[in-house]
Amino acid sequence: MTPQQIKQARNTLGLSVAEFAAWLETDPQTVRRMEMTPDKSTARKPAVRMVQLIKAYLSGYLPD
Repeated sequence: MTPQQIKQARNTLGLSVAEFAAWLETDPQTVRRMEMTPDKSTARKPAVRMVQLIKAYLSGYLPD
């Protein structure tokens, strides 16, 4: 997923950075880094499991 797709997914789900981080079992800083443009030195690609979770959430799955 691109940084724009990750941010769009978070916004579609109506979640703050902190809430999205909790859903992905990570910290807010990691979410902010995943949403950065790739040219930034601190930008990070999401882990495969995070992409799978995001897609599941967009398909209607909700965490406990």
